[in-house]
Amino acid sequence: MKFRKTVLASAILAVMMVGAVSTQAAEDCWVMRPVEKLGRGIANVAFGPLEILMKGYDVTQEQGGIAGLTYGPLKGVCFTVAREVVGVVDIVTFLFPLPGCPNDPNDAGWGYGPIMRPAWVVDIEHNWGDFVYDTDMIVSSDY
Repeated sequence: MKFRKTVLASAILAVMMVGAVSTQAAEDCWVMRPVEKLGRGIANVAFGPLEILMKGYDVTQEQGGIAGLTYGPLKGVCFTVAREVVGVVDIVTFLFPLPGCPNDPNDAGWGYGPIMRPAWVVDIEHNWGDFVYDTDMIVSSDY
């Protein structure tokens, strides 16, 4: 009996995801798809603690080493909590557009865009030693 309920719930979720993605294809290209929102939420929950290291690095670059050792980790803990909460909100609401979350940061209105910027925990600016992004593969508009 439990197996039937699991299969039914999985089928309903799959139909909802396919419906959301197919309707999304007809909308404006600036709006993120719900599947990307779900992936962003999972990544934010899984890798949110990296904010402690990254905020320490950012504060060190902006204000120096002492601030990076003291204020940086404290700022990182605050951003970790925020990143985890935003990740859970993205996971729970991935099928629905939220107000004030457009993909284009200069646009206002409803969308599937990120609640928090940068949208991902590790962005191109924090790519130490090509760990996440291979710089040879990043296309720049400077060419």
